[in-house]
Amino acid sequence: MEASRRSAVKPVIVLKPSKRFPLVEDTPGKASDALPLPLYLTNAVFFTLFFTVVYFLLSRWREKIRASIPLHAVTFPEIVAIFAFVASLIYLLGFFGIDFVQSLIIRPSGDVWSGEDYEEENEVLLHEEDARTVPCGQALDCSVPSLPHMARNVTAQRLFDEKPVRVATEEDARKVSCGQAVDCSLHSLPPRPPIVTSQKLFHEKTVIVTTEEDEEIIKSVVAGTLPSYSLESKLGDCKRAAAIRREALQRLTGRSLSGLPLDGFDYESILGQCCEMPVGYVQIPVGIAGPLLLNGREYSVPMATTEGCLVASTNRGCKAIHLSGGATSILLKDGMTRAPVVRFSTAKRAAELKFYLEDPENFDTLAVVFNRSSRFGRLQSIKCAIAGKNLYLRFTCSTGDAMGMNMVSKGVQNVLDFLQTDFPDMDVIGISGNFCSDKKPAAVNWIEGRGKSVVCEAIIEGDVVRKVLKTSVESLVELNMLKNLTGSAMAGALGGFNAHASNIVTAIYIATGQDPAQNVESSHCITMMEAVNDGKDLHISVTMPSIEVGTVGGGTQLASQSACLNLLGVKGASKDVAGANSRMLATIVTGAVLAGELSLMSSLAAGQLVKSHMKYNRSSKDMSNLSS
Repeated sequence: MEASRRSAVKPVIVLKPSKRFPLVEDTPGKASDALPLPLYLTNAVFFTLFFTVVYFLLSRWREKIRASIPLHAVTFPEIVAIFAFVASLIYLLGFFGIDFVQSLIIRPSGDVWSGEDYEEENEVLLHEEDARTVPCGQALDCSVPSLPHMARNVTAQRLFDEKPVRVATEEDARKVSCGQAVDCSLHSLPPRPPIVTSQKLFHEKTVIVTTEEDEEIIKSVVAGTLPSYSLESKLGDCKRAAAIRREALQRLTGRSLSGLPLDGFDYESILGQCCEMPVGYVQIPVGIAGPLLLNGREYSVPMATTEGCLVASTNRGCKAIHLSGGATSILLKDGMTRAPVVRFSTAKRAAELKFYLEDPENFDTLAVVFNRSSRFGRLQSIKCAIAGKNLYLRFTCSTGDAMGMNMVSKGVQNVLDFLQTDFPDMDVIGISGNFCSDKKPAAVNWIEGRGKSVVCEAIIEGDVVRKVLKTSVESLVELNMLKNLTGSAMAGALGGFNAHASNIVTAIYIATGQDPAQNVESSHCITMMEAVNDGKDLHISVTMPSIEVGTVGGGTQLASQSACLNLLGVKGASKDVAGANSRMLATIVTGAVLAGELSLMSSLAAGQLVKSHMKYNRSSKDMSNLSS
């Protein structure tokens, strides 16, 4: 009886699915059979068409650049050529035949796989608490196989492709855990709510770093035989390179980087453009001030800062502006500058070039040479300053929605190359001679402006000054005169006739991916206050002549910074008017500075500055216990 019972229980054998091969009569016809010409003739036709339209379009665009005609103004032949270019390019992606293209587009079905193919796929591991409350069968081993010991866990190349996986029911969760070929359903279980797991799917294949590989590379970096800066190119995995560089740095310095995050960042997005040799990233909280009512529109202003009270103070200023009807900002000028320094053998020759560049009759020729460098870079003016036999040339140009430093530099290089023909004795000392002036306080920026020059104003009602700002119009006017104007003059300030414009500028710059170092000249600001309407209301204005911002390029393309730009409605390049988004961002910065100036000056006038900072800018943790 027991023997017959044992013989009736047969072991479950899990068969490994294999590829299915279609029969001869079921083989579908080739796509190339539908062509009226042989395949090699079709390839030749598209090859000829592709290079013909490329030559035609390049010739046409070269003529437009020389004639300063916008590239987007296309004629009918150019439209036809563009369509022919796209069609031939699509075909030539499968240059060796249409069958190759078909193999890319038509993928085999998901149920056709072999053991070898399955091993190459990413293994999706569920958490141990995977909702399996009962075993799926005593004859079936559903356990997750143990992984070999490794120095590091499994890493992935792209963390930004993480997506939560929604499992419909516990039944589906068991199927995922045990395999699709096994029916683990339990009909007696009552319906349960859906389960959402924290499982992560990656579009890239998982990269497993073994102990030997990891240690060998780290030791090479520590020994100096493998340069740290070459890890990305050697490994082909930016995150793995950052992790190895980080470990090597800790061993070299003997200092821990445990508080510096490594995971959760897309290191490929900064390769070759934002940061070299990364070992992690710094977390900065982002607060929101607003809504800021500016030019009839409301903006929620993102501010990345670690200074307590800054966002709260700016938010109070936004409230006062909103209750008083909003603020108005006007863009005065928009032009980025670059000033190379050149040298001659005599001061006379330097003066001759100065007269040549400042002659209006030569400007059009120079503008054509300058404008070849970019679709958006357009030369506006050239101003020269001479110091003995040295000449400083300050070029100003529009740059679209980019901040524009690289754009204007390329245009300047074109002009310098052009000038070498008539001035062969000109010696170019540097593409930048500090007459620009970039990232340094300079009177030339304060007077002439650099980037965007903006003025913003608002009339704050007397009731709002008393109830929201907790002070009076008379106190604000007097404090502004003695602090921002007279006090700054006594200190010999250069562009610093304000309370704390750089606070707001820097916080917005970090949040939106601008160059934080350019807050030096971007924070040039003069704050004016005046009693109006028979002394009942307050007129406040800020004038900022050199705001340097952009909405494309640099750090603006990173995910977090791009999200903040999107919050303001100025993400990327403007589709309507070139440069509209960057100009809008400059006006928002000015409006936020106006709000910050209004609130801080009110705190000073009311004697609340120290009290508010002690309340909001001090940690409540017992640091002595933390240090012990």
